[in-house]
Amino acid sequence: MAKNGMRVLWWVGVGLLLLMMAFAGLNILAYRHAYAILHYGTAGERTHKPGALSPWQKAWVLIRSVNIPRPHGHGNPSTVGMPFREAIIPSTGSIQLGAWFCPKKSAATVVIQFHGYASEKSAALAEARQFYDLGCAVLLVDFRGSGKSSETCTTIGYDEAEDVAAAVAYVREQWPGTRVVLFGQSMGAAAVLRAVGQLGVKPDAIILEAVFDTMLNTIRHRFEIMGVPSFPAAELLVFWGGRQMGFDGFAHNPVDYAANVTCPALLLHGNGDARVHLEEAQQVFDQLAGPKKFVEFDNVGHESYVKRHKEQWCAAVGAFLSAEGREQR
Repeated sequence: MAKNGMRVLWWVGVGLLLLMMAFAGLNILAYRHAYAILHYGTAGERTHKPGALSPWQKAWVLIRSVNIPRPHGHGNPSTVGMPFREAIIPSTGSIQLGAWFCPKKSAATVVIQFHGYASEKSAALAEARQFYDLGCAVLLVDFRGSGKSSETCTTIGYDEAEDVAAAVAYVREQWPGTRVVLFGQSMGAAAVLRAVGQLGVKPDAIILEAVFDTMLNTIRHRFEIMGVPSFPAAELLVFWGGRQMGFDGFAHNPVDYAANVTCPALLLHGNGDARVHLEEAQQVFDQLAGPKKFVEFDNVGHESYVKRHKEQWCAAVGAFLSAEGREQR
């Protein structure tokens, strides 16, 4: 009996040791993945989007993590027929933000554009052209870590809210009395909501595309697209990413920031978005505390709406800008 008892204890000990080793290994993998997601690389080919990976490629990515080279621009506003000049905007600390300003004669509104994750300002030139045609001057901004800005890392909208605040302060100083409208896509939308809802930035209106509700949910959906369980890997990624970058990833939730946003808001979302589900965007919209409008785009994923549904996008944005302009007068 004593020998049997010792054998059971031995196997229990082995089992606990294996569980501890597995948990430690999972944490190491999560730490590496979080670092790769939040720190842009310097070389190599960018890892394809989850939906474009083969089963073997997905397995390789899960083991080795992603490679995301630092985003660099392609083209400039002259590519889409707009005049522009380069600008450098100081943000927090020694951070410098690259930007393009596209002046419009007699424009009463400046639209400040903020791009999504692993992107940069030239990715939104199609939207900039439409804002320009609607009579607005446009300022396109590179977030820290992207394009012509300094740094090589990202916090998926958390610290980028400081860049939003810096860009608004820049416009208020350069063109006092001008109406300021913020346009954010995905991560840019999250940064706008945090800047307005938590940092006290006061634009005249905001336009948000494809905004996620919580950091945890947006990470979970990436695992779902890969076809693998998200628990507990998503939770570990959010935890370690926050620890690496100095913020609480579980509290980085645009749905909570929205409750403090009282300026007029237009929220645009595609009903085919697997990265941010329609009902999650609707929850963000429901929390907005000021005048608001929600516009749904059919059969559009996490991509540029203006490129897929130009007429609908221009009609919704144009009506919103006109209505808010009349309110200002």
